[in-house]
Amino acid sequence: MKFKTMAMIAAITGLLAVMGGWAIAAQDKYTVKVPNGLAFSEFRGYEDWQAVGPSQTDAQNVMRLILANPVMIDAYKEGVPGNGKPFPEGSKIAKIEWRPKKLTDPPFSASIPDTVPGDLTEVEFIEKDSQRFSDTHGWGYGMFDYDAASGTFKPATSASKPPQGHDAKCGAACHTLAASKDYIFTAYAKR
Repeated sequence: MKFKTMAMIAAITGLLAVMGGWAIAAQDKYTVKVPNGLAFSEFRGYEDWQAVGPSQTDAQNVMRLILANPVMIDAYKEGVPGNGKPFPEGSKIAKIEWRPKKLTDPPFSASIPDTVPGDLTEVEFIEKDSQRFSDTHGWGYGMFDYDAASGTFKPATSASKPPQGHDAKCGAACHTLAASKDYIFTAYAKR
């Protein structure tokens, strides 16, 4: 009886250890944060936000879908930034980035296959909070690289493409090129 009990305890302990390993390996993306900056948790539900428009970057061979929260979508619909007004506090953008892939069974023309999103590579976030990000024109930035092998995200680094700093200022230098548009490149695409 003692042997069966010991074997049962050992089996249960082993099973719990395996299950615990699964729990550790299964990352909750909403726990990832850029040091001293934006966290995934600040963008909970971004997957359901409305599309602003697509973006394709040939130099990096990526395609993006730019999404915005309702605050920012409403501002776009009111004409921001073309009307000279800035985006309101609480405006948020998510950029989901994939490697492009050609459809192997194109629905329209076999000679010109469609290009669609392939492997997820990263997710970028931008948030307007003038008090928190006063030194970057009111905008905070966060870029998170996706590792398909582990199914996890991590903050982008200087080894990322493009290279990124380790804080909420990581996109500020690039976005100064769009200063006349309140530091946002993507216009609201016509529907």
